[in-house]
Amino acid sequence: MQLDDRSNLILEDILNQPTLNSRDLIQKYNITRRQLGYSLKKINDWLTYQNLPPIERTRQGNFLIDESSFPLPVKPEGMHILSEDQRVYLIILMLLSQDDISLFHLTSALDVSKNTALKDLKRAQAYVSDYDVSIRYSRRLGYVMEGDEFRIRKLLIRITYKVLKMHNGERWLRQMACIRESELAELKKRIGKVEKKLNLQFTDEKIEMMPYTLMLVLRRVKKRHRVRPFSIQYEELSDTKEYQATEEILYDFRDIPVEERLFITLHLLTASVYWSEHLTEEEIPNLKQALDEMLQLFEKRACVVLQDKEQLLNKLLLHVKPAYYRIKYHLSEMNEHHDSVSKEFMALHHLVKQSINPLKNLIGMEIPESETSYFTMLIGGWLTRQGESLQEKVKAIVVCPSGVSVSRFMFSELQELFPEFVFLDSLSVREFEHYTLDYDLVFSPIYLETDKKLFIVDTVLKREEKNRLRRQVMLELHGYIPLDIQVEDLIGIVKRHASIQNEPALSRELNRYIHRHFSPSDHIRQDDSSNANLSDFITPDNITFKHSVSSWEEAIRLAAEPLIDSGKIEPKYVEAMVKHCDQDPYIVINPKVAIPHASPDEGVHEVSMSLLKLDRGVHFAGQYCIHVLVVIAAVDKHRHLKALMQLMKLAGSEEDVRHILQAASAEEIRSILKKYATE
Repeated sequence: MQLDDRSNLILEDILNQPTLNSRDLIQKYNITRRQLGYSLKKINDWLTYQNLPPIERTRQGNFLIDESSFPLPVKPEGMHILSEDQRVYLIILMLLSQDDISLFHLTSALDVSKNTALKDLKRAQAYVSDYDVSIRYSRRLGYVMEGDEFRIRKLLIRITYKVLKMHNGERWLRQMACIRESELAELKKRIGKVEKKLNLQFTDEKIEMMPYTLMLVLRRVKKRHRVRPFSIQYEELSDTKEYQATEEILYDFRDIPVEERLFITLHLLTASVYWSEHLTEEEIPNLKQALDEMLQLFEKRACVVLQDKEQLLNKLLLHVKPAYYRIKYHLSEMNEHHDSVSKEFMALHHLVKQSINPLKNLIGMEIPESETSYFTMLIGGWLTRQGESLQEKVKAIVVCPSGVSVSRFMFSELQELFPEFVFLDSLSVREFEHYTLDYDLVFSPIYLETDKKLFIVDTVLKREEKNRLRRQVMLELHGYIPLDIQVEDLIGIVKRHASIQNEPALSRELNRYIHRHFSPSDHIRQDDSSNANLSDFITPDNITFKHSVSSWEEAIRLAAEPLIDSGKIEPKYVEAMVKHCDQDPYIVINPKVAIPHASPDEGVHEVSMSLLKLDRGVHFAGQYCIHVLVVIAAVDKHRHLKALMQLMKLAGSEEDVRHILQAASAEEIRSILKKYATE
């Protein structure tokens, strides 16, 4: 007779913590009183079957146990009943570490019937299939594991971790994998030498697990279960200090293949480190720069300033170096930090994921949830240490039914207008209806059903409307309207208490800070270009036709040539566009249309636009094939705004985009652009 997983856990809790009551168990397992009663009945049936007295429950919900029938030495080991999942882990461990395993071996080791063992084997088969590995039976060899050895090693590492996390995990590992204590002690000694050689210290969890993993891997190597030569990149790993350190582990192994030495190297590289004397970028160039850019993006999105950032960067580097190799070789499932992200950190986690692009671009792969969760916990702890919390900040979302490009434009404008708010997302109405993160404010051009504060705003706001909206929001949130602060008054106060070295510069800085919610152009007269249409900027001379290009970077440079030739932008603006576009997928405003651009201070002399049409599209961000690039060179936030909104509306028309792709001349394209001049 077997207990189900939940009943098994409840029994262990009652035996090991006699002061627990019904309410504690209901809360812990998120079950009803009736479900708890059902589990208790199953437990008592099992106890009766084992010739043990049943557990009684009082009216107050406490439990009465006959202590004499459950002697203390029995509780930790003898009374532990394996769950279905745990039996599956142990079956897989036996198949990976031993030979000639029969059904008799399984029933004997797990103390279960033949039928139970056969059912568990089916579950084990389902589990290993996720690794493209299978369990096969033959009369000669018994049950064996088949599949690519690199995948089998991944499975072995995972199962070792799972078994170690079980109650009495080390005992189960030694018993089921037939591990001798002397072998284990020797490997622990060798790992200690590796730490000294590398001048680092592995985390306690890794130090506990690594001897078992290495022992089982080396056992497979001796049995000639070898990884394929091309599973691991030789050049990337052979130059590392970890590759040299493998000699401390493998010095008495004869004729060990290079691929196996590389696998041990990879195992050392992916192990989490608690401390390291050397934090350099020799092995992974630009890693620190990518992390710094990630933190800058996070600060901007979360409206915080991270103190002692260099120290935080070093902590991140300790984690990211092993994470780099875990991600690259698809070993991130070993990292289970995502289970620990609490509800309090969900908004923070969301912002961290939005800031991860620099690291993703460096590695060239998506960053798994398990790795980003660690960043969240580390940054969240850092904010707590400096006395900041995202919970205390006003969190806002933007909801717009007019398409992705308009929604993102609104998001950017409102983020600039309210720099003290955390803007979580720009959403469609449908996305908003299923949005799960906590927020305080909603900005939208339409009415929405919500119990949060809703502010109806136009998709494009003029200076006066921005000023009015900011006053309205502050009055609604805080009960006051921001004061009209005069720079001259501030200068006077500073003069009374300190000497000013450069009064004009201080005045400019203060003015820029006080009016940071608006573009500088809000305070000066705007020229006629603020009313220019899309067709006014994109003249025949600014339109280029090309059959194909070899890369995304070449497309940007080709599209920008007319603006360089006319002196409206400098070559450095083109390079800035290439750099920014690598980090900003938002430049795609239609699956076939993109708008590369950079900051005005990176080489723009005059507001301008140019267009490149490609017969054969160029791939961007791994998911788009771009046929039309419109380079935008802006000098401020306003003079190109009318033309930009016309371009966004054009991008929302599949018919007009198709007509542009079919156009054979500049005038045909301009005739399409002119349709939007009245918008």
